[in-house]
Amino acid sequence: MRVLVVEDDSDVRGVVVAALRSAGFAVDQSADWSQADLALSVNEYDCLVLDRMLPEGDSADQLHRRRQAGLTVPALMLTALDDVHDRVVGFESGADDYVAKPFSSAELVLRVRALCRRQGSMLPPVMRVGDIEVDVARREVRRAGILLTLTPKEFAVLETLLARHPSVVSRAELIEHCWDEVADPASNVVDVIIAQLRRKLGEPLAIATVRGAGYGLRHPSM
Repeated sequence: MRVLVVEDDSDVRGVVVAALRSAGFAVDQSADWSQADLALSVNEYDCLVLDRMLPEGDSADQLHRRRQAGLTVPALMLTALDDVHDRVVGFESGADDYVAKPFSSAELVLRVRALCRRQGSMLPPVMRVGDIEVDVARREVRRAGILLTLTPKEFAVLETLLARHPSVVSRAELIEHCWDEVADPASNVVDVIIAQLRRKLGEPLAIATVRGAGYGLRHPSM
């Protein structure tokens, strides 16, 4: 799941980005709406985290204009403006959730995850392919009923492969969905995570490489 954090306070932005990345999200960051618009024009996001007051003014107005222009990505406002009137204006502008500063990082992560699930609401909360089961809400993976311990990035890649099954997912799509702009598309980060997943999932081999196309989960009958 890929998130864009728009916050002009570098200290706060760093805390938010660190919390989300440690929970397995791919996170891009912008200090103002001009940078955010550029990121939105080239990347697909599952959620936006927006500071209310940015250099261009009130994000409620900025978000409202973009909603009218067709922006549908779920948005969470993270702001010190937290009285009833402020929250009402935020929701009326098109925000989907509202968190007041100071905030709990654990609560913020859960709220962002809930909005990301809304973005992919066609997917079931528990996905299964063969004997592999991914409980998205509980962040648990089992194979043949045995609970596995995955890193956040391993979980993100496996979740994407299950969500797209039986389609093959290209390396570029995995980079786009599971890594942020810090990742080098020419690096071997995808190969490393796929190798780690294969080792943890064990036998029989669960993730197939489709030469020239990408990766896919093997059908149980194969």
